[in-house]
Amino acid sequence: MNAAVSAATPSRDTVEEFIYREQELLDNWQLTEWAELYTEDAQYDIASLDNARPLEADPATSLFVVSDNKARITSRARRLLKKTAHAEFPHSKTRHLTSNVRVGVMVGDEIPARANFVVFRTRGDQTVHYMGEMHYRLAVSPDGKLAIRAKRIKLDLDTLAAQGRLTIVL
Repeated sequence: MNAAVSAATPSRDTVEEFIYREQELLDNWQLTEWAELYTEDAQYDIASLDNARPLEADPATSLFVVSDNKARITSRARRLLKKTAHAEFPHSKTRHLTSNVRVGVMVGDEIPARANFVVFRTRGDQTVHYMGEMHYRLAVSPDGKLAIRAKRIKLDLDTLAAQGRLTIVL
């Protein structure tokens, strides 16, 4: 057995189910529960569309569409659920489609994963889509439970002009 991999290494199915559950919470606008999936030291980033190396970029020195820590993730979730969030009240209808989930090798208490996605968003009489890659660093507790330590999204779009504002969570 590899020293970097412990007996608590989650299976690929477990990681996939966790990611699918996250997407389901977003589609059902269960944003409080979604925010609870993140660790206290979590980071949630959506890279700028013009960033040539979005997976290596540092939010402290590069432009990001979103760069949130746990406090901001929780705040964003609360804010989007309020009626005063006019950009999302009534809520958009979304459907997150996730595929090509790949799970890396666990090192320490962390396992990397990535997946492709398309999110369809309907609001009023307009439907738009977002597509790209999600890259996760999942924290694994001693009993095998997963939490999101980091999630970085690379959008495969040239512009957000057709989408308007990015007011949903990807």
